Amino acid sequence: MTEPRRRRPATPEEAKALGHPLRLRIMRLCLVEELTNKQLAERLGRDPGTVLHHVRRLVTAGLLEPAPVRTGASGALEKPYRSNNETWWLDGPLSGADAETRFAPIEIFQEELHAAGPESVAVHEKFLLHLSPDEVEELDRRILAVLDEYVATDHERLDRPAVGGIFVLHHLKPGAGTG
Repeated sequence: MTEPRRRRPATPEEAKALGHPLRLRIMRLCLVEELTNKQLAERLGRDPGTVLHHVRRLVTAGLLEPAPVRTGASGALEKPYRSNNETWWLDGPLSGADAETRFAPIEIFQEELHAAGPESVAVHEKFLLHLSPDEVEELDRRILAVLDEYVATDHERLDRPAVGGIFVLHHLKPGAGTG
């Protein structure tokens, strides 16, 4: 039996590569489909040179990889990129980043959700819990264990529709109440 994949700390190069919101967006787009630098620039509304700089950082860090060269609609050869989903297996790669960078994945998820529209929401769970720091850690560990199983076997379900999600625990603003 194959040993299950385990989370690991991010290398300094991986953490630095993930420390820019544009690179996080590139990773997410290339996780859904293989995209060329030109396609990424168009979808992100950015200059292709800027996007290429960020793509190269991600490739160097081993988080994005070149996909097979293909022939585009105009007959020209295209060099797409794909995410290898290695970031899933990194344990807290943004934990040492500034608050804005740590919040970027949530903003990116919101953009993704707005683009897909309200009808795209398959499941929604909103909750409020009273937990100690140890209990927060335990809840996170248990939920990640379930998600790890699905991520590790996702390659077996590529014929099915893609669904995205995000799991966030946050502290309520003091005075926000619970009622």
